[in-house]
Amino acid sequence: MRQEQFVTRHAHEWRQFEDWLQQRGGSARKARNMPSPDLPGDETIPERYRRLCQQLALARRRGYSPQLVERLQQLMQRGHNLLYRAPPPRWQRALEFLFAGFPQLVRSQAAAMWVACALFVLPLVGVFVLLQYKPELVHLLLDPQQIAHMEQSYDPSAEHLGRTRDSGTDWAMFGHYIMHNISIGLRTFASGLLSGIGTIYVLLTNGIGIGAVAGHLQHMGYGDPFWRFVAGHAPLELTAIVIAGGAGLQLGLRLIAPGRKRRIDALVEGGVIGARLCLGVAFMLLLAAFVEAFWSSIAAVPAWGKFTVSGVLWALVFGWLWRGGHGGGDAH
Repeated sequence: MRQEQFVTRHAHEWRQFEDWLQQRGGSARKARNMPSPDLPGDETIPERYRRLCQQLALARRRGYSPQLVERLQQLMQRGHNLLYRAPPPRWQRALEFLFAGFPQLVRSQAAAMWVACALFVLPLVGVFVLLQYKPELVHLLLDPQQIAHMEQSYDPSAEHLGRTRDSGTDWAMFGHYIMHNISIGLRTFASGLLSGIGTIYVLLTNGIGIGAVAGHLQHMGYGDPFWRFVAGHAPLELTAIVIAGGAGLQLGLRLIAPGRKRRIDALVEGGVIGARLCLGVAFMLLLAAFVEAFWSSIAAVPAWGKFTVSGVLWALVFGWLWRGGHGGGDAH
């Protein structure tokens, strides 16, 4: 085969491979912002690379021009460097998941997340408002011991509202909050195996319970210490519960409506998605526990300081979930 025929036959494939190298060889952000409908899929690259090596060998054996051989040699070397380079360290992959992969995954399950948000937030707000007009209904939602304990904990006249515990107690409470919060998150997700009914129940009961506590304390006039305490960790903790609920709902949906897939395959797919979502949820709840143990408990900080920090955290959480990994496409 003459060189001109050889180049004409394979030039388009070489150009596609070169475009792929240019995009994947740069930064991830640059690759996402340079979409090309002609770009080959990543799954085809190993086969394309093997063909390129064969074409380079043919060009050398047939004595084609040094310029052509040099071009193919460079393409082969660049492809080798990119395909066989060492994977990034684990900490880098973890950061990439937290800042890009996780928010992408949350957005890819938007329908389940919005349903989970409604199941959690609407009962919370509804019960809170109801108790401002019918405060006696709190006895239908909470037992007397719970009511007495929370009234004692948030009584504005109590001396214990100032932070007096030592650093050892802070760390002990940090561990307690981690276990308590993450157990709620995992239970919210795992109960999705009960066709989603378990997740719905956990979201509703948590929303009702938090609304009952907040509504009763607000009506009692104990709202100031309560809101100052919960304001700091609420953005992370409440959002994480909703995401765990969304993970459980999508799992339950795949169980009862697998579509064209086998039920077991749909369930495995939902389990993988849910497990990845739970990694991000665990990270959020870990941060929430840290804030709750070391910041929320400081009663000496004025209300404006607590609420300012809370507003900043709400903005950061929503911005992270809305824009994190933006432009990289949905995660699967």
